[in-house]
Amino acid sequence: MSATYILAMDQGTTSSRAIIFDTSYSIVEQAQQEFTQHFPDSGWVEHSATDIWQTSLETARAAIAQANITPEQIAGIGITNQRETTLIWDRATGEPVYNAIVWQDRRTADYCNSLKDQGHEAMVNSKTGLLLDPYFSATKIAWILDNVEGARARAEAGELAFGTMDSWLLWNLTQGSAHATDATNASRTMLYNIHQGDWDRELLALFNIPAALLPEVKDCAAHYGTTSLLGGDIAILGIAGDQQAATLGQACFTTGMMKSTYGTGCFALLNTGEQAVASSNRLLTTIAYQLDGKTTYALEGSIFIAGAAVQWLRDGLGIIESAKQSGELAAQADDNQQVYMIPAFTGLGAPWWDAEARGALIGLTRGTGPAEISRAALESVCYQTLDLLKAMQADWQQSGDTVLRVDGGMVASDWTMQRLADILQSPVDRPIIAETTALGAAWLAGSRAGIWPDQQGFAASWQLDKNFAPQMPPSERDCKVAGWDNAVKRVLTQ
Repeated sequence: MSATYILAMDQGTTSSRAIIFDTSYSIVEQAQQEFTQHFPDSGWVEHSATDIWQTSLETARAAIAQANITPEQIAGIGITNQRETTLIWDRATGEPVYNAIVWQDRRTADYCNSLKDQGHEAMVNSKTGLLLDPYFSATKIAWILDNVEGARARAEAGELAFGTMDSWLLWNLTQGSAHATDATNASRTMLYNIHQGDWDRELLALFNIPAALLPEVKDCAAHYGTTSLLGGDIAILGIAGDQQAATLGQACFTTGMMKSTYGTGCFALLNTGEQAVASSNRLLTTIAYQLDGKTTYALEGSIFIAGAAVQWLRDGLGIIESAKQSGELAAQADDNQQVYMIPAFTGLGAPWWDAEARGALIGLTRGTGPAEISRAALESVCYQTLDLLKAMQADWQQSGDTVLRVDGGMVASDWTMQRLADILQSPVDRPIIAETTALGAAWLAGSRAGIWPDQQGFAASWQLDKNFAPQMPPSERDCKVAGWDNAVKRVLTQ
């Protein structure tokens, strides 16, 4: 029986999913489980690492069973994951020493500000392409070592292991035999020199993190190990952080191509090729992917709250029962009301990077209702994308139009995508295959296994579902954007 399927394990912020693809990139079967979000203090966000592993394992087993295939028919596994989320566990027992601290967590904001005040940000940025912010893994690692009794001594003795969620899944899938990550996830730790391609001693010293904690760093497409926990031996052949995986899934292999993913947050990556472009506009310089030892770089803008704003409408305010209703309500909103939502529930990301900013609804009147608030929530994602695009264009300064490809749960809403095109005053392309994050991880494994094509062949197979062209008059758009800019200024603390 030939191996013609690929299993993608997509470990996200709110759920774990497993998707089976065939050689025509079609989804054969999938399974998904949500898990609990923990908020132990203001601005703190944690996950149970056990929940993450169990939901990942169970969904993988369920997808295989539902597809009615055997492990021998699966050519490889590709893993993609929520990035920056940080875990430290015992190498001997596999037991976490503390919950996973999620990328959204802001508990180390004061520590980051202290390091900025000491003048360290320029050095950190020059080596990692990142800014000193609680978002990244390094200060989360330091917090665990300093706040869990005995953790630092055990780390220095080599008894503990650090990993982002890809490393955690890999460790468990291989039953402790593989402690590794890929270059994209490593580049988000604030400990990895993206120019030299290695863990950086000066950064480890700055954050007081023992090198013994760290995983081996590999190409995105590589043999990471073999798992026997899914009914038979299956090779793990690809790993990439979720946003980089989406970039691959969107076939953004050409310099100047850009993708924007709308999930819990929104993340836009612009392929800058072999050049690591230093940002003058507080964007991130990051690794887009690393294949055959060759690194491709990107400019990235990170928005912390996108789909999470819609979740808040549903779970916090109770004004919608499903995410789909948000677009339906937005279409009914009063055009004469200019209501703005600044969704800074956990601070503002790029290009502001204000960890202390908090959310606001601005422009409310007695006539404001669920429709106007829903529209404001969806429009906030569009305005934030515009802020990122402006910053990228200023940094990149290359001729020609940027190709914007979109994916993620929010792109199913035609209303939202049309409003995005209107606010950007630029066309937006939505692909037929919306599950681009899982598809990117699957491509890494499939190409490594030899059953999927190389970059050129995969790019040629990309298919457009719908193109959204701007319809809003530029004068109306400019008025709306001016109102947004004024609203943002009201919540900034820096």
